[in-house]
Amino acid sequence: MNRVLKRHVLPVCVATASLAAITLATPAHAHDGFKASNLSWQLTDTGVDNQFRGLAAVDDDTAWVAGTKGTVLRTTDGGDSWDNVSPAGAEGLEFRDIEAYDDEHAVALSIGEGEASRVYVTDDGGDSWHNSFTNAEPKAFYDCMAFFDAKHGVAMSDPVDGRIRFITTDDGGHSWDMLPPERSPEALAGEFAFAASGQCLVAADKRNGYLVTGGGETARVIHTPDRGQSWEAHDTPVASGPSAGIYAAAFRDTKRAILVGGDYTTPDAVKDAAAYTRKGVENFALSPGEPGQYRSSVAYVAGSIAITVGPTGSDLTVDNGRDWHRFDDGAFDSVECAKFACWASGPKGRIATLELG
Repeated sequence: MNRVLKRHVLPVCVATASLAAITLATPAHAHDGFKASNLSWQLTDTGVDNQFRGLAAVDDDTAWVAGTKGTVLRTTDGGDSWDNVSPAGAEGLEFRDIEAYDDEHAVALSIGEGEASRVYVTDDGGDSWHNSFTNAEPKAFYDCMAFFDAKHGVAMSDPVDGRIRFITTDDGGHSWDMLPPERSPEALAGEFAFAASGQCLVAADKRNGYLVTGGGETARVIHTPDRGQSWEAHDTPVASGPSAGIYAAAFRDTKRAILVGGDYTTPDAVKDAAAYTRKGVENFALSPGEPGQYRSSVAYVAGSIAITVGPTGSDLTVDNGRDWHRFDDGAFDSVECAKFACWASGPKGRIATLELG
């Protein structure tokens, strides 16, 4: 998975040697090793009580988070300290997604109807921000965005007049163009995306991106092979409904991927809420060892190892999402991993790093 610009709050620092040992083990033995390794989240002190659903993991030193009350935080020392680099005048906005590829450049998306949906971009570590997009369509509601590289990205809105809406950028988020409606996919009745972790829209590489949905009769994965210029929808076996569906996706590449979700109104008990594939977007199968609870975010760590989080806990898979194993009961909304470092974020200012060993 090459999510160049990322999102959400909790840092997870993972020892490379331990990851290598797990990667080389068989799935069954890897689970045993995981329990013996004492996997744990290490909370950091943010000094705030905001909810952070937007997280961008750059490496083991640098991460960005974005959340309620227009708040953006950045760390460059592995979470030992957090700088408030929030855009001026954004206090009334709710950020749900942030994408970053270093400690200077980031793009943040706020959600809401009409002008509440906005995009801000910084090139100087958050010292200054430019409001590069403000939604002018009253019926549009932007949920998430993804970047294919440092310049090319796409953001999506819930359906307007029966079609999902997309905007694209080719200059790192400094300007955006609306995709013509006729090139956007038609929406199912009731279909929308969940702005729960910024992972309803993700990139697998420099050209392929994936939108995941719920709300309608079928939960779908909608694929673009050309950086958002065209889209094709694929049904999945994940359960869907008015508040249920796929909340987040992780694509290791165009063949291997994991879907997680459920129903946020019944977070303690969900069924058919996770899926996986090793054969591409047309071949998702339900995970027989699913978490069994609502999960809002998922991230690959290395190889077939991935982590998923939600308000009722965190789970690990060592077999590409087929089976999941609980390792923490704390609340988080997002998880991101980069260069063997994982970060997670959640309510009440929770930011943490993950440690093995």
